[in-house]
Amino acid sequence: MLVLEGLMPFLAPQAWRNMFRRLTELTDGQIRFIGLSSVLLGILLLTLQR
Repeated sequence: MLVLEGLMPFLAPQAWRNMFRRLTELTDGQIRFIGLSSVLLGILLLTLQR
């Protein structure tokens, strides 16, 4: 997980900074939706891997 999270700041630090800045402008509901989508995608990937 940390390897995947570290790729963006390593490969494109300026783009990562801009993305992070935009994330701070999202509403709580939008952030929750992104989090839920990430959790569901992770569960789906784990299920497909088995």
